[in-house]
Amino acid sequence: MKKMEDYEFWFITGSQSLYGEETLRSVKKDAKEIVDKLNASKSLPYPVKFKLVATTADNITETMKEVNYNDKVAGVITWMHTFSPAKNWIRGTKLLQKPLLHLATQFLNNIPYDTIDFDYMNLNQSAHGDREYAFINARLRKNNKIISGYWGDTEVQKQIAKWMDVAVAYNESFGIKVVTFADKMRNVAVTDGDKVEAQIKFGWTVDYWGVGDLVEEVNAVSDSDIDDKYEELSKEYDFVEGQNSSEKFEHNTKYQIREYFAIKKFMDDRGYTAFTTNFEDLVGLEQLPGLAAQMLMAEGYGFAGEGDWKTAALGRLLKIMAHNKQTVFMEDYTLDLRKGHEAILGSHMLEVDPTIASDKPRVEVHPLDIGDKDDPARLVFTGMEGDAVDVTMADYGDEFKLMSYDVTGNKPEADTPHLPVAKQLWTPKEGWKQGAEGWLTIGGGHHTVLSFVIDSEQLQDLSNMFGLTYVDIK
Repeated sequence: MKKMEDYEFWFITGSQSLYGEETLRSVKKDAKEIVDKLNASKSLPYPVKFKLVATTADNITETMKEVNYNDKVAGVITWMHTFSPAKNWIRGTKLLQKPLLHLATQFLNNIPYDTIDFDYMNLNQSAHGDREYAFINARLRKNNKIISGYWGDTEVQKQIAKWMDVAVAYNESFGIKVVTFADKMRNVAVTDGDKVEAQIKFGWTVDYWGVGDLVEEVNAVSDSDIDDKYEELSKEYDFVEGQNSSEKFEHNTKYQIREYFAIKKFMDDRGYTAFTTNFEDLVGLEQLPGLAAQMLMAEGYGFAGEGDWKTAALGRLLKIMAHNKQTVFMEDYTLDLRKGHEAILGSHMLEVDPTIASDKPRVEVHPLDIGDKDDPARLVFTGMEGDAVDVTMADYGDEFKLMSYDVTGNKPEADTPHLPVAKQLWTPKEGWKQGAEGWLTIGGGHHTVLSFVIDSEQLQDLSNMFGLTYVDIK
């Protein structure tokens, strides 16, 4: 996957000076032990760094300022070991511009009935310290994440890990740059949107470049690089010539490789991490990128067809969250409405990411019947089974909305010998009818990101970080 910052999370423990130095030394010792054991558990995707025992408004504020300006820090985890007066947190929390997790835990997971005394009570006041701290975050409308439970439990650590992935995606969002080769598909509404507002809200930069600018890069790719990649792909995938001559199959496949190198170089040279194409504007190109787009998505770049920059950026964002595992650009295509078989067959002509393939993908060359260009090579495969979430974003003029529903992924019930595309079957968990009506009522688009890794809790957390309306369709 494309390299990102080596992120870390800072751990801040809340207390106050009235307990005395001996108690504060114990607070620090306990906090460091929690951090050390969390890191040693290997259950978290990013390291946690103990920062301080916060006892004053000044040290809290200075630490939060440091968080904001340290690019390595993706977010803050706070723990109220003892009672921390919440007024101390106001200024620092208001200044904090990165994700905040309130870990409502306790150093020990039991009440030591035989030995408990006032000294123990002074040192272990998470039960009411958490409530003081949570109040001020609620009053500040911070929309921070709260995870309650014993820090040593596997389920709590899994929750922390999931939140970390969301927090890193949030940070990375402000560096997402989308290049649109040509504009969006003409006369389509749902793929349109306010690029300036998207940059204000999500940090996404969306730039138009003419197809001619890409053609210059396509023509500059070296034949030796293409030959080497062709040989590499022949070992990774099955090459199926089908009705094509060997010469046509090789030429059309190598042209996709040429496009792959060209698009990759164009993006990397200019800092782009996502892109779109449009079959209505391919002047100077022999083929609509198919295999080329699939190869790039498999490496972690975002993509969407028909100039849909919102879905391209969303795809890149969710790939970051999912560590580029089983998270793909998708489109609702056709329906099975038979009782007991209700399902959606998803695909997208050419460009579906092979990270969801349940079989060995095949490189095939077939006509596209749209775009009036040569037959493009593409990866053909069958999707996977399992629990997933299907996500889309739309611009309603006055606000962006993120929407999703939980789905069950299935393989198609039979082969499709006359439909040579990557394909995935799924059904909304609430039932096809309920899911479809909910999706249509809210105005969900036909371009989506389908993920077998991300869940709706993470999408809610992401929306809270952005102050974004999220609709979980049930």
